[in-house]
Amino acid sequence: MDKIQPYWEKTVKFWKKLHLTQIILLLTLVFVLVTICYFGWLASRANVQSLKQGLSQPTVIYDKDNQLATNVTTNRTKGVSIQELPKYVPNAVVAIEDERFYDHGGFDIRGIARAFFGNLFAGRITAGGSTITQQLAKNALLSPEQTFRRKIEELFLAVKLDQVYSKDEILQMYLNQVYFGSGSWGIGNASKKYFNKNIKDVTISEAALLAGLLHAPNYLDPYKNYALAIKRRDVVLAKMKELGMITTSQYKQAKAEKIRLHDGGGSFIERKYPYYVDAVLNEAISRYGLTQDEILTRGYRIYTEMDQNMQASLERMYKSDDLFPSGSGDQLVQSGSVLVDPASGGVRALVGGRGDYVFRGFNRATQLQAQPGSSIKPLVVYTPALEAGYTYSSELVDEPLTFGNYKPENFTRTFEGKVPMYKALEESLNVPAVWMLNKVGIEKGLDALKRFGIPVQKQDDNLAIALGGMSKGVSPLQMANAYSAFANGGNREDSHLITKIVGPTGNIIAEHKTETTKVTSAKVANAMTSMLLNVVESGTGRRAYIPGVQMAAKTGSTQLPFTSNGTKDQWMVGYTPNLVGAIWLGYDQTDQEHYLPSSSSANVVPIFKEMMKSSLAFVPKQNFAIQSINQQLAGKAASDSSIEEQAQKISQELNQNAQKIGSAIKEQAPTMKKRLDQLLNNIGNAVNSLVNQLQSMKK
Repeated sequence: MDKIQPYWEKTVKFWKKLHLTQIILLLTLVFVLVTICYFGWLASRANVQSLKQGLSQPTVIYDKDNQLATNVTTNRTKGVSIQELPKYVPNAVVAIEDERFYDHGGFDIRGIARAFFGNLFAGRITAGGSTITQQLAKNALLSPEQTFRRKIEELFLAVKLDQVYSKDEILQMYLNQVYFGSGSWGIGNASKKYFNKNIKDVTISEAALLAGLLHAPNYLDPYKNYALAIKRRDVVLAKMKELGMITTSQYKQAKAEKIRLHDGGGSFIERKYPYYVDAVLNEAISRYGLTQDEILTRGYRIYTEMDQNMQASLERMYKSDDLFPSGSGDQLVQSGSVLVDPASGGVRALVGGRGDYVFRGFNRATQLQAQPGSSIKPLVVYTPALEAGYTYSSELVDEPLTFGNYKPENFTRTFEGKVPMYKALEESLNVPAVWMLNKVGIEKGLDALKRFGIPVQKQDDNLAIALGGMSKGVSPLQMANAYSAFANGGNREDSHLITKIVGPTGNIIAEHKTETTKVTSAKVANAMTSMLLNVVESGTGRRAYIPGVQMAAKTGSTQLPFTSNGTKDQWMVGYTPNLVGAIWLGYDQTDQEHYLPSSSSANVVPIFKEMMKSSLAFVPKQNFAIQSINQQLAGKAASDSSIEEQAQKISQELNQNAQKIGSAIKEQAPTMKKRLDQLLNNIGNAVNSLVNQLQSMKK
């Protein structure tokens, strides 16, 4: 200790000399001041004056042209007036949620301190300490994340709310937008849901039960956990008695009351374009981290990529039962389809099923996972083949082959020996596709799928992937997004429905950021388009041909495990220069009584044609910069024929000229012979003279 003492004294002296205590204190105060200024600035940016009106508005969906597409309306938007409620209804909420609500200025320092130290000791956010005003700020203006930064923002916004609105206005906004469980937003809807009563008619006991649900609406749901809900009700009643909000007599009577549940329906949701709107909600939740409660209770404005004309046309098509195969028994043949702009990745329209549909139900356009069959061949086989140097005319082997334990078969069970690549794709031959993938390598095929945005599992690392044999499968949206790369010069734009989300005070909650993936070169994309144009002109998709429209496409189907006289899934994916479409057809559950009657993709092709034909009316007509292989070959044949004709003409002219030259030579032959003899004689005389001169010089 004695040894340490001198060092300690020097340290203290140094500390005092530099006034480090004052400096640290000053820096701390500066940090606190800057923090207060920063969060005060954030709060000042929020237009809380428009909050009351915003919360009473429905969520609004706009299309790609910023035109109103639909309101997402719930009866929450009507709300209740706090002046019309029995005093014990709002009192029950105040008692259990924020007993000093009418005394503080937006936040309760005692509650915050209690929550702060509790969270500090726990090392994480375990308690809120939030007032009703803070909860309103959080629910209406902030994200649901549990962080210290969000808690500070919440506090400053609560102060501003308390300055702008009266206590009753704040409490009314809170009661009308907060979630009470079982799909009920707002206390009026909760009263209908649990008691089938107008909120004005509930008893003290029922009001206490509703207030108690706010702590954990799903966990305390009386339909699921009646005993827990009643226990929480008793806590609320005790708190009301403690605060003098009810008398002892009222407390005893309310606690003894038997709560009888009667489901009166609660909240409802109305909207046009249900599949598209629900897909928008799903994207807002999965991509931007919002919750369903936030979206439906905050009066958001959501801007999307929807084309209302295409969406309405697609929905009309799905109501035309004549287009679809007849179902079996009580089950419809189901389908999901999507239309995408390849230049932006924006989803123009989608429908996720046929028949009845519930709010945010299963959407086959976006959530389906089905094997794609041969529609995957351009992605996993022929794109990497073109990248490796093969061309449309490269010959592929088409004969009985076995790859280990895997023996692919053509649909026709026939073989051609060798076949050019474009013909293998056009006729959807299986054996050449597997042979080709084996040549370029499975790893290159799987790498191509990843670039196309198709999810790949470990189990997919085998040659069966060439024919669409996947462990999980794909959705129409994923296939449309993949094919969009061919129409977009080899680049794939991230598919999306939402462009931006605007909050009730005008703040931008979320905004789409463009993500471009270089899938392949423009040269390869054009080569693939040339071959896929053949599919519609003369291949398996020829029934989808639309006169005057250049459309490239590929069909696909998956086999049944129990018979060869039908199919499990049918696909068609195709595109023009400015629109990509994908459609799936099949049953949700395939069995021996429920499967598609066609043994190929015949059922889906005319439906795809109708989808594209009706949708192309709403986009400018465009043609590809390249031609189909059919047209290229026809043009080459015409060119070869022209060259042959020119060669024959030149040959004839040469023969005629040769004959003229020969005749002229023949006519002039005697004269030419006489002149030649004379020339030779003169040359001979000259040579003799030269020889004589040389001899005389030698002598």
